[in-house]
Amino acid sequence: MKLVKVTSEQLNELMGWFNTEAELRIWSGPFFNYPFDKQSFKNDLNLDALNSYTLVNDEGQMLGFGQYYLREGRCHLGRLVIAPSERGKGLAKVLINLLGEQGKQQLQCDSLSLFVYSHNTLAKTAYEKLGFIQTEYPADMPLDGCIYMTC
Repeated sequence: MKLVKVTSEQLNELMGWFNTEAELRIWSGPFFNYPFDKQSFKNDLNLDALNSYTLVNDEGQMLGFGQYYLREGRCHLGRLVIAPSERGKGLAKVLINLLGEQGKQQLQCDSLSLFVYSHNTLAKTAYEKLGFIQTEYPADMPLDGCIYMTC
């Protein structure tokens, strides 16, 4: 498995992973347009400014998606998602490890951070298994109902 820059075709597939506004909000936060089209989805992902990658297997099948950028001196992971058909197979760990290592190297930092909604217990538990701990955010929390986690 490897990370590749997201393509237009993969963007179409990614859009299909969210069938309801609630699913989209848990993943994207409150600022995504819904309903969305390809252009609004691409704009809301901020693909031109954020490092955006898909996790693919050896056959090129898209298994996951994630982004990273520098925030508060850490490689901040965002919009992490595994393909609905591939969930429960340990791929979140692979995605986070690959994104984290690449991001820390590129951004020249040594730790990771992410936000997760407090009610998204499956994701929170997965992050804790990977060594993330709940940490007080060093500024005003930008999103209501979110937990800031670092590793």
